[in-house]
Amino acid sequence: MGRYHAGTRSTGAGSTTLPVGSLYAAAAVAARVVEVGVFNTTSTAVAVKLVRLTTAGTQGTGLVESKDDGDQVAASSTAFDTHSSTPPTLGDDLGYRTTLGAAVGAGVIWTMDDGLRIPVGTGNGIGIIVATGTGQILDWYMVWDE
Repeated sequence: MGRYHAGTRSTGAGSTTLPVGSLYAAAAVAARVVEVGVFNTTSTAVAVKLVRLTTAGTQGTGLVESKDDGDQVAASSTAFDTHSSTPPTLGDDLGYRTTLGAAVGAGVIWTMDDGLRIPVGTGNGIGIIVATGTGQILDWYMVWDE
């Protein structure tokens, strides 16, 4: 099993229906998210949470997935920047939520012992979404195994 990671400063603010960032499984490979970091880039507080995604919607720009070990194969899963226009179908609220403080750099790092499994299928993912209120540009990353 390999470990991979991707992240970015979002190009969009997201919303309660459009993820700020997301990770989707591949057509034939599942993933297990083991860590997510989200950080504020402004001096305005923002509430965020993790949700399961069950359709792709209009995904943002695909990110570059990095591998921890230079000898392992490339990642099968794909990370995406802020979704636009058509929202994905939101599945389970995964219970991970926080309000990022009103300071640049305020953030949270969530770790999951056994990982949050993303089932096989390109419409299956996990997203960082605005829990309530107005979204904003965020720095974020995800770490996963596959």
